[in-house]
Amino acid sequence: MAVMSTPRSSRPAVLITGASRGIGRAVADELAADHRLILGGRDAAALAELAATYPEAEPFAVDVTDYPAVGRAVAALDLPDGLAGVVHSAGVLVGGTTEEMDVAEWNRSMEVNVTAVVELTRLLLPALRQARGTVVALNSGSGFNSIGARGAYCASKFALRAFTDALRLEERPHGVRVSSVHAGRVDTDMQHELRALEEGDYEIEKYLDPASVASAVALAVRATAEASMDVISVRPRLG
Repeated sequence: MAVMSTPRSSRPAVLITGASRGIGRAVADELAADHRLILGGRDAAALAELAATYPEAEPFAVDVTDYPAVGRAVAALDLPDGLAGVVHSAGVLVGGTTEEMDVAEWNRSMEVNVTAVVELTRLLLPALRQARGTVVALNSGSGFNSIGARGAYCASKFALRAFTDALRLEERPHGVRVSSVHAGRVDTDMQHELRALEEGDYEIEKYLDPASVASAVALAVRATAEASMDVISVRPRLG
C-alpha cells in the first residue's frame, strides 16, 4: 500500500543540523514524509542538492560556530506557524589524552558540541514556543560514561546532557519538549575515525544503523501532545 504524504500546506517545520550525512541524513529521511525539512550544514551546494530529493525541504547553509551568520540565517527563516522541532545532529569527535591535547582542541570540541547547540536553540526559542515544538539533542553513551583518550568528547557530551536537562526545566512552562537521545556506536564516519584512533577492527555487526537512531529521534518529535520523551538510550544489540 502506498504511503500518503502530508499535504504541503500542513507540514510542520523541523530544522536538522548535520543533515548532509550520517544520523542527520537518516533523520531527514525519516521525517520527510510528514515534515517540512530545513537542512542544516556548511556546504550550500550539497544541501541544495539534498533538499531537491525530498517532498518539501530547504537548505540552512551556515557554520554553526559562526554566531553572527547563524543569527542572520535564523532571522531569514520563514516560520509563520513556528518550528515543530530542531534536531541537533552536528558534532565533532576530538580524540587524545589530556597530555596530548591542547586548548584549541578542547575549545573546538566544546564549541561545536555544546556552545553552538545552546546558541542555535536560544535563537529558535520563540519559534519553538509558538509551535510547542521539540528540541532533540543527539548525545552519546559518552554523555554518561567517560573513556580514556576521549576526555574532551566525553566532557562535551556530559555538558550537553546538563544543558538539555536544564533547558527541559526552563521550557516546560512554555510547552517546549526537550529530548536527549543517547546512541551507542553508530555506523558513521565519526565512528570510523574513532575506531582508527583505537587501532581496532571495525566490526559492522556491533554498530547501530543510523536509521535506528533516526527512529528514536522521530519518536521524540512525533510524540503525542501530552507526552515527552525526555531521555532515550539506543544501544547496539551485540555491542
